[in-house]
Amino acid sequence: MADIDYYKALGIEKGATPEEIKKAFRKLAVKYHPDRNPDNKSAEDKFKEINEAYAVLSDPEKKQQYDTFGSSGFHKQYSQEDIFRGFDFGNAYKDMGGGFGGGGAEDIFSRLFGGSFGRGGGRGGFRQGPQRGGDLEMELTISFRDAAQGAEKQIAFRRGAQREELKVKIPAGVDNGSKIRISGKGGQGENGGPAGDLFLIIHVQPDPVFIREGGDLFVERSIPFSAACLGVSLDVPTLEGDKRIKVPAGMQPGTKIRLKGCGIKSLGSNAKGDLYVKIGVHIPETLNSEQKKLVEALATKGL
Repeated sequence: MADIDYYKALGIEKGATPEEIKKAFRKLAVKYHPDRNPDNKSAEDKFKEINEAYAVLSDPEKKQQYDTFGSSGFHKQYSQEDIFRGFDFGNAYKDMGGGFGGGGAEDIFSRLFGGSFGRGGGRGGFRQGPQRGGDLEMELTISFRDAAQGAEKQIAFRRGAQREELKVKIPAGVDNGSKIRISGKGGQGENGGPAGDLFLIIHVQPDPVFIREGGDLFVERSIPFSAACLGVSLDVPTLEGDKRIKVPAGMQPGTKIRLKGCGIKSLGSNAKGDLYVKIGVHIPETLNSEQKKLVEALATKGL
């Protein structure tokens, strides 16, 4: 249910008061209760949805997180176990009559959500064996150079209600969409179970000089017509600084010159891609009188 809008699920506005939230929930809970809709999968799904919505919106701390980060961001921090932890099912259905409250509610939720609900040990919650915590995801934007050469970044993220900071190593060679796994920094485990993992989803900013294709880099350099005819040496940028290359005489526009091993290191390997310099020939938009005479003279010679 990671993408549902909890406010829409209960048919209320975002600014609804706690009393309005509770009233809307109870009205829908009666309407879609499994006992009133036997063998109705659609009603059962709706019933689960409104209970999840109420478990979040009736809890001030969870509601604040949901309002701040939205549905997608909230569910990266809270697993279903986190959502229902501390939710008092008996109290939610108290005084509703018709077998809705107390142990009856707990039995229904045991069937719908799995596990069993404790009684007499504080607020209701899942009582089960050790359960691994849910995985979390966080998006991280880095520069092109950091992606190519690796870096160390300080990140801040939330685990449930807790804000944590962590220094992480960005390996050289990561690209858009790469995932970095940080073990044990996900949701907290249940009943002694291990914590989940945190996954950093990498977004790489474009570079004004280099274009990347896998491990290879591409740059463009423009030379005058005379240099294309006669050849020229010029400096080209690489990740390690400028390198001088020789453009041979007669170089055709669009030809690429390869610099082996000057690309990006493959993720998890020491092998590097190559750098390709695409040569263009600059054609001036205007000529002064002297240049025009020279070009005209060349034209008479077949150039």
